[in-house]
Amino acid sequence: MTKEKHRLSEGPLVVAIDSSTTSSKAILVDAAGTVWHTAKRNIQLHTPAMDHYEHNPLRWWESVYAVIGEVLSKISAKDRERVAAIGITHQRESFAPFDKDGRPLRNGILWLDGRATDQIRKYGNEHIHQLSGKPAGVTPGIYKMAWVKENEPEVFKNAYKVVEVHGYIAFRLTGKWVSSQAATDSLGLFDVQKRDYAPELLEIAGVTREQMADLVEPSKPMGTLMPDLAAEWGIKEVPIIAGLGDGQAAGIGAAATSPEIAFLNLGTAVNAGVESPEYRYDPVFRTHVSGIPGNYVFEVLQSSGSYLAGWFREALGDPKLLGEPDPALDDAASQIPPGCEGLITLPYWNAVQSPYWDSVARGAVVGWRGTHSRAHMYRSILESIGFEMRLNLDSIEKGTGVKLEGLRAMGGGTRSRLWRQIMSDCTGLPITVCLEDEISALGAAVLAMASTGVYGTNDVATAAGKMAHYGETIEPNMELHQRYQEVASVQRKLYPRLQDIFEDLHDLSRKYPSTRPESPAAEL
Repeated sequence: MTKEKHRLSEGPLVVAIDSSTTSSKAILVDAAGTVWHTAKRNIQLHTPAMDHYEHNPLRWWESVYAVIGEVLSKISAKDRERVAAIGITHQRESFAPFDKDGRPLRNGILWLDGRATDQIRKYGNEHIHQLSGKPAGVTPGIYKMAWVKENEPEVFKNAYKVVEVHGYIAFRLTGKWVSSQAATDSLGLFDVQKRDYAPELLEIAGVTREQMADLVEPSKPMGTLMPDLAAEWGIKEVPIIAGLGDGQAAGIGAAATSPEIAFLNLGTAVNAGVESPEYRYDPVFRTHVSGIPGNYVFEVLQSSGSYLAGWFREALGDPKLLGEPDPALDDAASQIPPGCEGLITLPYWNAVQSPYWDSVARGAVVGWRGTHSRAHMYRSILESIGFEMRLNLDSIEKGTGVKLEGLRAMGGGTRSRLWRQIMSDCTGLPITVCLEDEISALGAAVLAMASTGVYGTNDVATAAGKMAHYGETIEPNMELHQRYQEVASVQRKLYPRLQDIFEDLHDLSRKYPSTRPESPAAEL
């Protein structure tokens, strides 16, 4: 499933950045969507306490600076003259406080951080959901910002700005505290229909409007590259284009720009979504500002995606592989009958987002017999993620009023033929695999390329259609789909029956907290 690279010898080039949970990447792309070069730098993840996940925000910029320099160093001076714009996508919901010069006042708190259960329960309600488009849960930044307000009040008191990853990178590139509506939206501080901060949500978070970044519509310039960086990289003082969160960006990179086609990202988490011209809010999906100006994205999130498959391989698989994909395990799991002979998994290792948004939920495996094997459990994990996705897609179809015709898939999980087929069979939908590995970065590149007008228009959907590339399409086995629906109906009984048990376990974890030592580099 590799794409033949045919580079355009003329026309604009753009650089796109994706600063994610584990690394920052940059790609150099032409108007045909051909990626010329890719660079990557890892970012250390700090876990100073149970359910605490942090980054040193300086690494956001250091890694981005390094990868931009690397991709530009690989092309000639003549081609560097063709670079017309820089686009940005980022890990959503993560944030950090900064002083006036851009120095962080504490580590950044990340989207998967689970410290704010008390604040979720204190502040989360339907009004905030309707206003922000975000169900109360682990991921939105507002609740973790409220945790900082209540536990480290001096931090925000001394902060000049409190911004998400996109906003900090934009500051380092342009010298201005500015961000995109489709990036800052993920913090959960927006009146999402007005595309601006809501005073009552800022108050909950413990910040002021003046402490937030200025906002620009996605695909529009936020400013120009600072002269010293342009001179160092050998490019013009190009516009820095307002980008979007990595989930929305994946959909744009897949050209999933109409309600009948959803994107399906089989990454660390699994998320899926569709574009909509109309605003809706729903108990199951969350609503984001789209990278297509004026649109929204209805998105479901399952936090235990390829992370959970990797956890199994690392904890219970071949130790020599250190959690990497294991063809032998995939082969063994492919021999297990669908439904795993009565073994069913509830895949809530990292709590549950869609459809229940319960920050204290935990994973469970039910139905063990002495004849079950590691391969049974592994397949059961993969099936369970498919069951959850079908349930969540039902809500997306209800929200748009449009029946889905197919999924466009990306992320590390697509490399597993077994998982691709299981997801297609569980959802009952054909899955077309996107060829570009850095699909979120490609989405940011689409917005940057659209801004150049190279296609005779600045329309983002048009640019997406010109730049997306696809591989094989997996067709569902509808007979197995019906069988999986029966298994899924049993699996869906587990959470309601275990919900009180999860509360008991949460109370015990608070009564007897972890005594593990802090990560040695957890603080700035």
